Amino acid sequence: MAQTGIPKLDEYLNGGIPKGKSLIYFNHPGVEGDVFGMQTLHHNLAKGVTCVYVTSSSNPETMKDQFSEFGWDIHQFDDKLIIIDAYSPLIGDLSNENYVVSDPESIDSMTEMMNRAMKEVPKGSIIMVGSLSTIMDLCGEENTLNAVKMWNKMALVRDHAIIYNFTAWPYEENTLNSMKDNIFNCVISVGGIAERVIFGQYFGVLKADWSEIEARSMLFRVLRPGGIKIYIPKILVTGPFNAGKSSLIHSLSTRAVSVDRLGTTIALDHGHIDHQGFSADIFGTPGQERFDPIIKMISGEAMGIFLVVDSTLPKDFVRAKQMLDITKGYGLPYIIVANKQDLPGALSVDEIRRHFNIPEDVPIIPTIATSKEGIFEAFEVLVEKITGGN
Repeated sequence: MAQTGIPKLDEYLNGGIPKGKSLIYFNHPGVEGDVFGMQTLHHNLAKGVTCVYVTSSSNPETMKDQFSEFGWDIHQFDDKLIIIDAYSPLIGDLSNENYVVSDPESIDSMTEMMNRAMKEVPKGSIIMVGSLSTIMDLCGEENTLNAVKMWNKMALVRDHAIIYNFTAWPYEENTLNSMKDNIFNCVISVGGIAERVIFGQYFGVLKADWSEIEARSMLFRVLRPGGIKIYIPKILVTGPFNAGKSSLIHSLSTRAVSVDRLGTTIALDHGHIDHQGFSADIFGTPGQERFDPIIKMISGEAMGIFLVVDSTLPKDFVRAKQMLDITKGYGLPYIIVANKQDLPGALSVDEIRRHFNIPEDVPIIPTIATSKEGIFEAFEVLVEKITGGN
């Protein structure tokens, strides 16, 4: 099983790409789709897997340097990285690679080198075609698709996972439909949310024939350095006055801003977190009732909720329930953060559950926000609920 190295995607694919299977990153024009293949390549090189990379739109050294902007030094994996150079002969350059496509505008020349490399590298390697669209532009749509079918068969025989990066420029409709429906075992659509300009990006699993997978999609960001991170644009942090909401946001966040007076939040807390492949923006509301309209407003845009309570003040739980009720109309995933567990009189998780009378499937996470105890566990649990977990 070859992992993609993309957060959440491997989970959606039941662990990754089985041996002998083909996958295409089907990128819509204008999105940062190439990084998907790059991240998959780097992830597997770092695990010691032999990888073959077909470069057709830049020379091998430039291709390697492109990885550095994401913080990935693939020069250190030269013993595991085999390059098929389908670019240098196109511009009349000499190549130092062992596998050189003599005529990049000939699909037969490309197939000859692909077959040779797939026979000579160890079984179970990863074959990465860096830009299938460039090959298609040079060799023609029908010729390229016929060749891809042969490459996929060769990969199957040799137990290689074969992966393609492709940008869906205005090719023939039959070509694009065939690529999505018939040629590859797995199709990952990478697209953008646009209104005059692209302001959000997402990926989705269109199909994976080794599992009965439901169609799923996730927002993502591309960080430099860092690569692809699952993006959660808004998480709401709410709860009674002085429960520890600001402490939670500041402890979770790589950067955070609060507007307060005499230590009390009088406007929104805002934080940002990068953790375990996820990138999220977090917004906290004041606990006083006069700010309830803000809770309702943010709930309408949020993807999940932290309800923070002071474990030592059960009298405030009525207010906490009221705040939760303000948000429940949106059906959002939520968890209860049982804060201040280090103080005398702090109630246990079971005691808090009895006070709230909530279902067993609603997690209650004990925390000490001031010392960061339990807060990242709380984040991971909420993210799992948001992204399709239990």
